Amino acid sequence: MKLVSFLYKNEERIGIFYHDNIYDLVETGKLINLNLPVRMADLLNGEKESILLAIKVNNAIIQGKVTMHLEENTFTLLAPVPHPTSCRDGYAFRKHVATARRNRGVEMIPEFDQFPVFYFTNHNAIFGEGDILVEEDHLCNLDFELESAIVIGKKGKNIRTEDADNYIAGYMVMNDLSARILQMDEMKLNLGPAKGKDFATSLGPWLVSPDELEDKLIKTDFGNKYNLRMTAFHNGKLISKGNMKDMDWTFAEIIERASYGVELLPGDVIGSGTVGTGCYLELNGTGALDARTKGIPFSPIWLNDGDTIELEISCLGRLKNKIVKSNNNISILKKKKNIK
Repeated sequence: MKLVSFLYKNEERIGIFYHDNIYDLVETGKLINLNLPVRMADLLNGEKESILLAIKVNNAIIQGKVTMHLEENTFTLLAPVPHPTSCRDGYAFRKHVATARRNRGVEMIPEFDQFPVFYFTNHNAIFGEGDILVEEDHLCNLDFELESAIVIGKKGKNIRTEDADNYIAGYMVMNDLSARILQMDEMKLNLGPAKGKDFATSLGPWLVSPDELEDKLIKTDFGNKYNLRMTAFHNGKLISKGNMKDMDWTFAEIIERASYGVELLPGDVIGSGTVGTGCYLELNGTGALDARTKGIPFSPIWLNDGDTIELEISCLGRLKNKIVKSNNNISILKKKKNIK
């Protein structure tokens, strides 16, 4: 089952995506005498009971019992979970971490292999496909991050790794947009990331239930992995390739860590962190290192006003965003406090 959130006549609603069509979950449910929530948050809060009702609607669509779908250009697609209860982002791909550190001339940090780490980002700055409005300072080395993400589907605390996959409602593509100059400046203070990360995270295009990925499933002693190809395209050009199966920390392990002493809630989003080669910070660092070795010049690449960035994960869809500069012309990088 592929669930979406969309805006229809200024109302936020849930839909099912099937064979390139979107079916309004509530209206479709009525046709088979089922009452379902209107918004994604309410569906997830209903936990297993609501999801089972949605599955019945999905099965009716697949069986051809329901054919009424939304007409094109009558709705706007949103992030599948437009208002997460929280948004954490992990650091699960060793290749990305090791390469980025090598490019900076520092050793691989041994703590990476001891526990899965994550940070909280702004759950009120969530976007789906379409335009991402950014400020002047965000365009100072603006970067993408190619990631997958999960949504928690039921409440839990102190969840054990062996049980954690049962708490996942679905998977989706995630782009953790990053303003690298802001990020690097503030993290010199050993705090953050803050303003370098909190302005935009895009999710989508669908929330894919785990049963749809069974043929890609790789079971391990530490939770499920999936053999799903990950790619990124900048203005239509392929710039990154990876695979979800290369996560060195599984989502189950991240859930165990995140839920220690804390209750996870339906609607919490957790990102995987960047796949190897999945951002310009890493790609530019590798390019500069290679160029120095060969004694040739190197020009880094970043996202600019008007650029499109498309992230795709097989079975999870393609998430396309366009970068649009705000007209505010406000800068905090240029604002410095004079200390005597």
